[in-house]
Amino acid sequence: MSLTRRQVTTAALAAVPLSAAATPHAATAAAGSRPVRTIHLAGDSTAAQKYADAAPETGWGMALPFFLSKDVVVANHAVNGRSSKSFIDEGRLDAVLGAIRPGDFLLVQFGHNDSKAEDPTRYTEPWTTYQDHLRQYVDGARARGARPVLATSVERRRFDAEGNALRTHGDYPAAMRALAEVEGVALLDIEALSFALWQRLGAEETKKYFNWTATEQDNTHVNPPGAIAVARLVAGELLRRRLLAHRDVRRLDDEIPDSWISWPEA
Repeated sequence: MSLTRRQVTTAALAAVPLSAAATPHAATAAAGSRPVRTIHLAGDSTAAQKYADAAPETGWGMALPFFLSKDVVVANHAVNGRSSKSFIDEGRLDAVLGAIRPGDFLLVQFGHNDSKAEDPTRYTEPWTTYQDHLRQYVDGARARGARPVLATSVERRRFDAEGNALRTHGDYPAAMRALAEVEGVALLDIEALSFALWQRLGAEETKKYFNWTATEQDNTHVNPPGAIAVARLVAGELLRRRLLAHRDVRRLDDEIPDSWISWPEA
């Protein structure tokens, strides 16, 4: 299946952080067309837009537009190294909430950096401050007529000597699941889904999905095949949870070429 140059350009622009791309609300929808909705993505380096100096490292948010229709676009606000706390403390959540509109989604994935107990600017405790900070995203989205969506962190690549995948996020996924249930928020359990995928692929095959190069063995960040695989999980869950309709999602069963991923200059 091929993609036109215009479609590739549109998908790439949809993945650029909001500060570098116009919001879809700035343009008026064509007569008779459905209104464009935006998925605002707040998260860390595993989801973030990457640039030429980081290739082949790829955030899964860069690949998500490949699975969405033209009526659903992605504003990728995720930033390397951020936790649910530091993203708020730096004013980034306020900026997202300033751009969000009724009918939009706020998709939140944090946890990788919340566990860094040695760094008080990022650390949160799973069952208290982590949940407290996540509530600020939930409440902020709802106050603006948007739909909050929580996503557990994509699992790292870690295996034991017998080839069994190992979980690495401690209590953070469970804390997010519990919060989602209490607050009535839609949950995409990407940690569980990615864990199952890595287990199915195995220790050797998963190297093809992570940022393994001649000079680096990175078991946290993915490359283009990994980003496409995780984005497919996210899009599938958005459909399964009925957050998006079938007409909003495409290519879930199609092979997506790695060449669709590009890294712009910073």
